[in-house]
Amino acid sequence: MEAAAAPEDFGEAFPGRYWRTLDDGRVQCDLCPRLCRLHEGQRGLCFVRARHAGRMVLTTYGRSSGFCVDPIEKKPLNHFLPGTPVLSFGTAGCNLTCKFCQNWDISKARSFDRLADRASPEAIAKAARRLGCRSVAFTYNDPVIFLEYAVDVAQACHEAGIKTVAVTAGYISDEPRHEFYRHMDAANVDLKAFSEDFYWRLCTASLGPVLETLKYLKHETDVWFEITDLLIPGENDSEAEIEEMTQWLMENLGPDVPVHFSAFHPDWKMLDKTRTPTSTLTRSRAIALKNGLGHVYTGNVHDIEGDSTYCRSCGALLIGRDWYELSTWTLDDEGHCRACGSLCAGVFDGPPGTWGRKRQPVRMGRPARRSARGA
Repeated sequence: MEAAAAPEDFGEAFPGRYWRTLDDGRVQCDLCPRLCRLHEGQRGLCFVRARHAGRMVLTTYGRSSGFCVDPIEKKPLNHFLPGTPVLSFGTAGCNLTCKFCQNWDISKARSFDRLADRASPEAIAKAARRLGCRSVAFTYNDPVIFLEYAVDVAQACHEAGIKTVAVTAGYISDEPRHEFYRHMDAANVDLKAFSEDFYWRLCTASLGPVLETLKYLKHETDVWFEITDLLIPGENDSEAEIEEMTQWLMENLGPDVPVHFSAFHPDWKMLDKTRTPTSTLTRSRAIALKNGLGHVYTGNVHDIEGDSTYCRSCGALLIGRDWYELSTWTLDDEGHCRACGSLCAGVFDGPPGTWGRKRQPVRMGRPARRSARGA
């Protein structure tokens, strides 16, 4: 937990959900499995949830580290409205402590100076429509820690006909998990490894709750989701671990959930590691395909075969990709393979978009300036 803050630091904070008062007078945050127990003025490990005036508050409601229009494939989502633009934003903080974090300047932020924009849920929905975005993504840092804001934005987006996407590590407790995903249309879940040792040493977390999230998404929701595994040399890239992980995915989630093996580059507190060789990604992809997974991709490297989507029934090329540019498209408007008629799992609504690899920064509303009234 963070040290106690001055009361004015929480002057504009939003009432948080999922907490209780303990017998010893501390407040326990029940949002994620960390169960942070806070005295007055303390923040949880995520930094953005805090105790103020005897209750739990969210200190980043309505405040963002920035907005940008991205290709949906960058999330990465390859089977959700391909080729379309998505309005992306995050806030600050994280409930994991990954030493290899590749968005560390946002997720590890301990200063609200990172929060450049203010935007109401309605303003975000209107901006998405104005910019021609089919969806809004909560990304750059984990949206479960700003659940109240994400849910309100999702509701405003749905009223405007805009879908919502969560890019998350899936580290959330059972009750808030139900509320959070009830408002999401799609998700990419970062499965960081397939060992408790990795999660504890490098993330000070545990694997179990993430697996529970994946099973929940598959068997109890209609959320379209895909999985990303960042392969770090010498940490989570052994053939044995990839075998065990992909067998578990096949047995528990089935063959249609896309899996993205992504290349690590040295960052944050893991500058001593080398970049992931492309051969590690292609080997992992081959293992996953052998174990029955139907849609397996390689990420953060230039690999047209590993970027592209193939029919799980007949092997035909369905969606050709070169980075984020779409080329070949042999699906009908409902997602059936034109060669054999089989349905490709995903969310396909009409022809593909043409956004490509463009990235468009967006300014929203007034700057989120720190004032004497608080955060």
